[in-house]
Amino acid sequence: MTRSADKVALVMGAQGVIGRNLVDHLERSGNWEIIGVSRRGGTSFGRVRHVSVDLLDQSNVAAKLGSLSEVTHIFYAAYQDRPRWAELVAPNLAMLVNSVTAVERASPRLRHVSLMQGYKVYGAHLGPFKTPARESDPGHMPPEFNIDQQDWLEKRQRGKGWTWTALRPSVVCGFALGNPMNLAMVIAVYAAMSKELGLPLRFPGGPGAYHSLIEMTDACLLARATVWAATDPACANQAFNINNGDLFRWSEMWPAIADAFGIEAAPPLPMALEDIMSDKASLWGAMIEKHGLVPTRYEEVSSWRFGDFVFGWDYDVIADGSKARRFGFHEFVDTKAMFLGIFEELRNRRIIP
Repeated sequence: MTRSADKVALVMGAQGVIGRNLVDHLERSGNWEIIGVSRRGGTSFGRVRHVSVDLLDQSNVAAKLGSLSEVTHIFYAAYQDRPRWAELVAPNLAMLVNSVTAVERASPRLRHVSLMQGYKVYGAHLGPFKTPARESDPGHMPPEFNIDQQDWLEKRQRGKGWTWTALRPSVVCGFALGNPMNLAMVIAVYAAMSKELGLPLRFPGGPGAYHSLIEMTDACLLARATVWAATDPACANQAFNINNGDLFRWSEMWPAIADAFGIEAAPPLPMALEDIMSDKASLWGAMIEKHGLVPTRYEEVSSWRFGDFVFGWDYDVIADGSKARRFGFHEFVDTKAMFLGIFEELRNRRIIP
């Protein structure tokens, strides 16, 4: 790591679907030095080095990040899951506080802190909410860790030489294993198993979810938007909704997904994936053996609880992305092409048959 590098990114949550794609984008750009932070760590390569850190352990954070005097940008995409919504606040706020505090003390070169949020800021996870959601919409009754994180960051930044941005994507889709919020993997494994069992592909949510409007955020698009917002001075201390730019209904997307796996789409049937897929580890092992797939633990490829969460939205889940366009980010992604591209990448990597 060259200490004189003009831009040094510290990516928190570097092994998740958001962080992994952000690291790849920064590395491909060729003008960043990158430090990836996660509990698992990772394999360093090129301009990228990985550090294993327990962000909940203040002393561990201080020991591992307290000497990083070269960091110019923090990209915060770390997340700790908990069974109940109220329980998410304490750990997720603590991890952000520990991270920013340690790096701010260590690096006089710090210019920017980028915070990854989502539509939960608007109450999308609670039930039908005002759509399209806009960055200027009022908050909702706590607890909500996304809001607490931004409140803390805003207060911390006052009078400082660095700025912040908050990115609010929809459901993020991209390649990553072992991630608790990876809808593309849910769909891919569910579809591959349906085909293996000689079954059609049934949408597992209810009729309301099948016909409501929804949108997605491609992980690569999000990476580009995140770096844009962190490096354009006009974006300082602002929040931005980031989505692909198109809307769809599962009723029109589901047949296209089934076709991508060479099977028919059947009428929806409400099913709790967390229950019906809980006994499929042996089937997954047999599929790895039969199709010569890369050996991956069933727990690494399945995020059934998250799938149930998304497929349970029987209301529109959409946000207005025009603020980012007004500020200068004009990229978009066709969501159908995104899904098909991710499935193809999973096949090329021999994760699914």
